[in-house]
Amino acid sequence: MTSDVMKSDSEKFCLECGAKIRRAAEICPKCGVRQFTPPLGGLGAVAPNGKSKIVAAVLALFLGGFGVHKFYLGQPGLGILYLLFCWTFIPAVVAFIEFIILLTMTDDAFAAKYGQS
Repeated sequence: MTSDVMKSDSEKFCLECGAKIRRAAEICPKCGVRQFTPPLGGLGAVAPNGKSKIVAAVLALFLGGFGVHKFYLGQPGLGILYLLFCWTFIPAVVAFIEFIILLTMTDDAFAAKYGQS
C-alpha cells in the first residue's frame, strides 16, 4: 500500500473527493466541501448528500401516499408513480411499510442506498 492511501490517526478522508485531510478539518482544502460528523443514534442518520433518514421517514408516514418521500430521496420517477395511483391508497400502504423500513435501516445502509446525489 502506498503512503497516499494510508492515513494516520490524526487524518481522515474527505467525504466528497477522498483526499487526506486533518481529522479536525471542517472543510476540505482540496474540494471545499464541508465535512460533517454523523450524529449519534440510529434515527438521525444523514447521508453524504445531506438527506436525513428521520426526515425521509416522517415524509413517508405523513405524505407517503403522494410520494413526497420518494421525491425527497431523489427518486422522482417513483414519486410520480405514487402520485398517479394515490387515489387507490395502495401507495399509502406501501409508504407506511417504507416508513418502518427507513426507521429500522442502519445508518450505513441508508447512506449507501440514498447517499448519491
